[in-house]
Amino acid sequence: MYLALCSLLPIAASALLWFIRFPKRLYKLIYVETVTLLTSVGVFVALFTKDQSVIEIFRISDSFVLSFSMDGASSVFIGLAALLWPFASLYAFEYMHHEKREGKFFVFYTLAYGVTILLAAANNLFTMYVFYECLSLVTIPLVEHGQDKESFRAARTYMIYLIGGASLGFAAMVMVNAHHADPFLLGGIMDEGARDILTLRLSYAFAFLGFAAKAAVFPLCRWLPKASVAPTPVTALLHAVAVVNAGVYAVMRITYYVYGPDFMYGTYIQSILLVLTAFTVAYGAIRAVRESHFKRRLAWSTVSNLSYMLSSLMLMTSGGMAAALTHMVFHGLVKIVLFFTAGAVLVCTGKTRVRELHGLAKHMPVTFAAFLIAGLALTGLPPLCGFFSKFMLIDEMLAFGSWQGIVCASALIVSAVCTAVYIFSVAIPAYFSHPVHELEGNHDPHLPMRFVLIALSVLIVIVSLNSGRVMDAMRAVAGV
Repeated sequence: MYLALCSLLPIAASALLWFIRFPKRLYKLIYVETVTLLTSVGVFVALFTKDQSVIEIFRISDSFVLSFSMDGASSVFIGLAALLWPFASLYAFEYMHHEKREGKFFVFYTLAYGVTILLAAANNLFTMYVFYECLSLVTIPLVEHGQDKESFRAARTYMIYLIGGASLGFAAMVMVNAHHADPFLLGGIMDEGARDILTLRLSYAFAFLGFAAKAAVFPLCRWLPKASVAPTPVTALLHAVAVVNAGVYAVMRITYYVYGPDFMYGTYIQSILLVLTAFTVAYGAIRAVRESHFKRRLAWSTVSNLSYMLSSLMLMTSGGMAAALTHMVFHGLVKIVLFFTAGAVLVCTGKTRVRELHGLAKHMPVTFAAFLIAGLALTGLPPLCGFFSKFMLIDEMLAFGSWQGIVCASALIVSAVCTAVYIFSVAIPAYFSHPVHELEGNHDPHLPMRFVLIALSVLIVIVSLNSGRVMDAMRAVAGV
């Protein structure tokens, strides 16, 4: 299958990058960006040709088959990553100029792209689990890139939560051994005639907690703010788009393509998970309001928004799946811009605290214009894209028709209010407050970073103006 083959380029290129010694830094950057662009072009060719053939790599047994294919869900996940990865690589060129061990960084950064493609293209639960674990392993060196005490602590927490959580996913995979080698099928492969229904439903709870660890559901959310110690290109792309969305994607797969929403709908497990995700929505937003560190504030915001998607998925309706996919696309685009602005501030000024940003917009107009556009979209100000995905989410939750749906919708409203607080408490002082430090000499980043900020801000506006088409496309994927 062509989509799986696209992964070979970044994987092979990252291996070569480990051994090649470029005479000039520019040659290395051109090499990385060329590989990334060619991979993204290949991915989009695969998406537009809609190749749904299946490629089987090897078969251990009838229960363990490594195979790949493409469907609507994988198209959404990998399409978002393929769109944003070239921008993130270009942004990293200026950012990493100030960091040590740049070569090692780009090796694992490029490798992670290939693994993400293989995860998205997984055709069954076993294949998805294998590359879910691989994505965790190849991103650990990126989290510990700083090679200091804080980085090592963050990497250790990241490893414990994600690999430990995946052990629950492994337990669930074993418990559904008679079914899990089957290809993903929208609607699921379980039925009420399955053996030991109670055990299978309990295994779903294990699978949810295991895979949702990557999506930072409470109480498995501490790793995400800690991982903000990593370089901003890592926190922006891997921890706001690829890694965390991999958790949401895996939960969607097990819910709608393995167990099936009908198999879990109306159970006490569904109710518990709806309440848990609703609590995470409110908890993450409140922690973001209280956080004074700029990047960690955005990380707690991500914790909250990931559970927007998980709450919608736990409705176990086609509309809930469509709403979750819509917010995945909009949030990924918006949040990467917010992280990029935080990284630009760090590189250009060295400032990391919210209070230190007062009056800075005058000196960094492009950076804070991008922050304002993305922040307004995240807050849900119409006609920007965040408004439409939040409206879609709340509409589906209220249409669920029970107290669980009302709890989830209420949590989203609380989070929306908190979002306005933690976004505007940065933007308003940056534009209108008197600086608390001397700001002369501070300025916007150089051309690569500035181009990325401008291009992605324009893309937010374009996507916002076409929100209806995106929503319709996600409904088609979900079979609404």
